[in-house]
Amino acid sequence: MAVALTHSQRLKASLIAGIGYPLVAVLCRTYRWRVEGAEHYDAVVRGGKQPILALWHGRILPGLHYFRHRGVVVITSQNFDGEWIARILHKFGFGTARGSTSRGGARALVQLRRDLAAGRPAAFTVDGPRGPARVVQPGVTFLAGATGHPILPYHIEADRYWSVKSWDRTLIPKPFATVALVIGSPIGVASTDDHVLEATGSALTASLATLESRALTLLRRPGQPAAAGQR
Repeated sequence: MAVALTHSQRLKASLIAGIGYPLVAVLCRTYRWRVEGAEHYDAVVRGGKQPILALWHGRILPGLHYFRHRGVVVITSQNFDGEWIARILHKFGFGTARGSTSRGGARALVQLRRDLAAGRPAAFTVDGPRGPARVVQPGVTFLAGATGHPILPYHIEADRYWSVKSWDRTLIPKPFATVALVIGSPIGVASTDDHVLEATGSALTASLATLESRALTLLRRPGQPAAAGQR
């Protein structure tokens, strides 16, 4: 179903995306990257599966650059904010499924299942779109259990950044910051049984905490080389 926006809203969304995309793209190209665990992404794909990327809502921005043009599909809300966000995502080579936990969520999950079956990876901000912060919501574990595709958690930290005064404390690395991105081991989900999903949610929370610690350690280690292609 098309998003019910007025002509004026669509023009405004196009303007925001037209200004926002080049600003974010230029900013991200200044970053110096320290990446660990990229082999986990490649191993999932080589194994005939697609990764369901999982991250905290406050760590979105740098990942737009790192995972650009891989066809990753993400959920965006069915409102004005979701429209301009979707337009920026498309410019970075992401796909979008429109919906949220309050509206259209089931339809968006159906689309993600189809995209995964068609060979396109997915991504979830696992505590979004409204929080509470750093509490895993059930959508990502259900999708993994229903499709057989593994969850692939990752976390991002930066040595210099702005922190937005929002519920998720969004991190925006400053120009020429060093950015550490750590990808964890895949997490398989055997079924959509409630006990399995609850246990997986706990495992995902623990994994993201470990990845955060590792990313901070990478930032403290001088001379760590950037990943190939990320300079």
